[in-house]
Amino acid sequence: MNSLIPSAKVEALRNSFDQGLLENISLARYTSARIGGPADFLIIVSSADKLANAARTLWNLEIPFKVLGGGSNVLVADSGVRGVVVLNRACEVRFWEAAHGLQLGAESGAMLANLARRAADRGWTGLEWAVSIPGTLGGAVIGNAGAHDGDMAGVLEVVEILQHIGNVELWPVDRLEYGYRDSWLKRHPGQSVVLKATLRMEPSTPEETQAKMGAFVAQRKLTQPTGASMGSMFKNPPGDYAGRLVEAAGLKGTRSGGAQISPLHGNFFINLGDATATDIWSLIQIAREQVANQFGIVLDLEVELFGDWESMKSNAVQAQGGGAA
Repeated sequence: MNSLIPSAKVEALRNSFDQGLLENISLARYTSARIGGPADFLIIVSSADKLANAARTLWNLEIPFKVLGGGSNVLVADSGVRGVVVLNRACEVRFWEAAHGLQLGAESGAMLANLARRAADRGWTGLEWAVSIPGTLGGAVIGNAGAHDGDMAGVLEVVEILQHIGNVELWPVDRLEYGYRDSWLKRHPGQSVVLKATLRMEPSTPEETQAKMGAFVAQRKLTQPTGASMGSMFKNPPGDYAGRLVEAAGLKGTRSGGAQISPLHGNFFINLGDATATDIWSLIQIAREQVANQFGIVLDLEVELFGDWESMKSNAVQAQGGGAA
């Protein structure tokens, strides 16, 4: 195992987490695309307090780590992740009525789609758009997840943040500086950890919320593929749609190894069963090059490249007989 962690710190890491520390664990089973190599070390946390304690310990030990939630919207390198991955399974949920309205509070490892269903069952509206989003609340807060003209910026009230310096702060939505699939948190990785979030909800009825949610689910089934994928691969460029551009470039159905650009939707890349991250990366490059060549638009990734991607990209260039262009 070629870890970035010095051997002395590895011993400190083992002593700090004891039986809770897993070593050389494949991350493919923890991602929605079922793709990815091993993490040097994996720590699974089951509450926001345990997440905070793990982060503080790792920062104090000066050991690099990444937090992984539902494993959607990420592409894990075949070579894996050097350092520590903290798998966030903190999922406590609360519903309450405050003086200023209905509130849904949850720990950051709660699945967003599950929160949408639970709110709809109560007749609380505002989160129906999230019913088909496979990630966690924490990932949604960081990436300003959205669908069907709704997003986190529109429902988030406050988020509980653990700062690198060790303080827990409550951030109102304005402090996150939200943009399209973007936030301050996303632009400053490693500086903070999302522990909990509170969402603003509105009163409705179970019949109305479930009908709206059902319409969104039906629409998604008609327009988006099933199967193992990361979700939307590229951000939509201003005034257009990434899926439309990939389709117009004639790329739907294109394959590389065990991966395929979905024949149904050009912005979804599917693991047909034995895809590698290298296969997906190859399709990403094909789509970017063809769309840029044909339409003069450079597609930006919506998914996060997770892990040891510098060595992967270098190996890909060498395999192609690369060097500087």
